[in-house]
Amino acid sequence: MSNPLPLIACHECDLLQREVPAPPGRVVRCGRCGAELYRSAHATVDRPLAFSLAAAVLFIVANAYPIVGLAMQGTRKETTLLGAVHALWSQEMHLISALVFLTTLLVPAIELAVMIHLLLALQRGRTPAGFTQIMRVLQSVSPWGMVEVFMLGILVALVKLTHFAQVIPGIALWTFGALILLMAAAAASFDIRDVWDRASRTRREDSP
Repeated sequence: MSNPLPLIACHECDLLQREVPAPPGRVVRCGRCGAELYRSAHATVDRPLAFSLAAAVLFIVANAYPIVGLAMQGTRKETTLLGAVHALWSQEMHLISALVFLTTLLVPAIELAVMIHLLLALQRGRTPAGFTQIMRVLQSVSPWGMVEVFMLGILVALVKLTHFAQVIPGIALWTFGALILLMAAAAASFDIRDVWDRASRTRREDSP
């Protein structure tokens, strides 16, 4: 007799029901309230891996070039994100400097590195060492990535600065805009349930 399909509880109404097979990428909804239960796995991890790699490239570019330049009375100054963090620290705004560094530099870098590490391993048909701990790290740091909040603050500041100086958008400003879209696409296509399922299958296949 074949093993029954696993049970899953709806996070909205707590109805306990069995998982059902579905075509790749389709959404399975609760039979009582219609809430989304899960998305069926895609055939490969190529899509989230491509988004993550592209986002990593843009993240490097965005931090290597100036975000914005200010021209006033014949002088022009430009700054990168890391330069802005350093400037805040130099002005003794240590808490704000640390928050900007954490939410716009450190956390996005960790999130992208972890996603790429996991997806590359799964694409090669293996489970990375310390898989459970890596997934916990990813789940812990994800809420702290706030690049889009930072960009909103930058745009508000630029509007106010136009009254005092000529604002010259830098390469990094446009790159950060594209980075936000790619990170959103990577997060949407990175299905944690799918990753766990793939890792479990890989472990069963590797076990004697």
